[in-house]
Amino acid sequence: MENNITTNESDSSPRITEMATLSHVLEKLRLKKLDNEFRWTEDGFTAGKGKSYNPEDLTIIKTYRFEGESDPADSSILYIIEANDGLTGYSLDTYGVYSDHGGEEGYDNFIRKIPISDRDEQLIFEV
Repeated sequence: MENNITTNESDSSPRITEMATLSHVLEKLRLKKLDNEFRWTEDGFTAGKGKSYNPEDLTIIKTYRFEGESDPADSSILYIIEANDGLTGYSLDTYGVYSDHGGEEGYDNFIRKIPISDRDEQLIFEV
């Protein structure tokens, strides 16, 4: 899955990014120990730490869209999310008709309620 454009959700302005693949972004998160996966439950997002988060507890700090060159099923979206307690992680979903949450309106509604504060990659991945 190749990616060379990210979109700032607040103004939909495309920007070029150096991270070309989903695996590259996930590896950078792992190296920075920011690879906590926020998973959808009926109680909200959980990152496996025994705590659930509501949309107002979270901020989407970066969004990456990846589009397969030959297969629309390869389209995915990666949200980098920061919780109000300092935990940073991600939520990964496919989008379009291939969404993993097709029968779950809850995930889509939940993610739309999370405020967006788009940050520069350097601020997220700085050394």
